[in-house]
Amino acid sequence: MATWFWLEDFFSQNILSTILALSDPVIVALANEAVLCFQCLDSGEKPNGFNHIPLTAELLAKDISLQIFYKHRYSAIAGIKNFLTTVCSRIFSDILQQALPSSSSYTFVTRFRHPLIIPGFPHPTFGSINVMPDVVVGDNIYNNNIVLCSHGLWGWNANCIASDIERTMFLTFSRGFPVSQAEVKSFFTKKYGENCVEGVYMHEDNGNSPNANVNSNGQQQSLFAKLVLDSIATVDRILDGEKIKKFKTNGKHIWARKYSMSRDG
Repeated sequence: MATWFWLEDFFSQNILSTILALSDPVIVALANEAVLCFQCLDSGEKPNGFNHIPLTAELLAKDISLQIFYKHRYSAIAGIKNFLTTVCSRIFSDILQQALPSSSSYTFVTRFRHPLIIPGFPHPTFGSINVMPDVVVGDNIYNNNIVLCSHGLWGWNANCIASDIERTMFLTFSRGFPVSQAEVKSFFTKKYGENCVEGVYMHEDNGNSPNANVNSNGQQQSLFAKLVLDSIATVDRILDGEKIKKFKTNGKHIWARKYSMSRDG
């Protein structure tokens, strides 16, 4: 369901009302294609050239495939996670109560209206999901699992809900070819938009730093940097479906990939 919500929002198509009118076997087939979509997000390999989601493409009336899904990988992960937390964990709270290993724990937190954090549920790709059984609007608490939206098709914006970490890229440079913060910002803003860069962070002040290197001219050089962008969509635009992208500015190479706290933190 979260995958369908994201697809509907991303392509500005009203598809859920169409799904409701379909027969059960067709809905099951569509659900299997949705599973393929988030399995694609978890995969480290690009999908092959076949269209494995023909029913979804027909429903959206779009030329959509797993390749397109993979190209917008990080936008999809953030968007689906948002729908899991803000919509699905609320409207399907009764199903979650049955599915969770300890229903007594779930009942306890429900009674006191605190979020229940479920690590790796329903899929590790989306991290921890917060289950909020009640919807708070102003001073009122609604216990009927109705989610009221106020902005956009489903009331969310990926740029607003994305953390700095989710919008960060990890850059590496060649030894002997120092790249400055100003050069990094100038290159990416010229290529991807004037306001796309929120910050460039590198350490250049300490020769003993693991990120520091002294070149043959005695100049200190940073070997890597963190690039914080304005949105996850910009991360996807830069990578363009690749794990690592190589750029060249002023005769110097820059390698860019998605930042990961476990690997780069």
